[in-house]
Amino acid sequence: MTDKRLEQFDQAGAAIESVLAEVKTAQLDQPTPCTDWSVRQLANHVVTGNLMFTGMITGGAPADGGADHVGDDPLGAFQKTFALLRAAFAADGVLERTFPTPMGERPAARLVTTRVVEMSLHGWDLAKATGQVIDLPPAVVETALGALSAMLPADRSGMPFGSEQQVPADTSPADRLAAFAGRHIA
Repeated sequence: MTDKRLEQFDQAGAAIESVLAEVKTAQLDQPTPCTDWSVRQLANHVVTGNLMFTGMITGGAPADGGADHVGDDPLGAFQKTFALLRAAFAADGVLERTFPTPMGERPAARLVTTRVVEMSLHGWDLAKATGQVIDLPPAVVETALGALSAMLPADRSGMPFGSEQQVPADTSPADRLAAFAGRHIA
């Protein structure tokens, strides 16, 4: 039986993978809602995150945060690093352990949730930047919203997250997540 956390990890990964599969080479230098990053840079950020978390879980060397890990194939790089991280999370006993991170000791379950948040939100960013729509399951969005609610202060000044944006009640789950993180969905 698959752990619920890993199931949501898989769903968030599949969602961003479907977006990356439709990104055209000509779109790689386009801006994203993450104003400091182009599509290529944001894809690289997600891939680098997968590598960093894999290193934390396996005890491997930390990934070079300044390196280009996507090259000419952001989709392939994501698929490869996602598979590595998925295997690390799924290893016997990993989800019951705590690991050293740059922010201190963290339980593996929290690390899985952090990646769900990253892939979901940045998947939305990449979709928005490339004229796509991302399909995030409501349960994945609820997990991501819960994690962000616990993490973000009321005053988000100076943070990479803006103030929560108000959206209509019928807004898609993915757009609700983006709006909570301060993204303008219109």
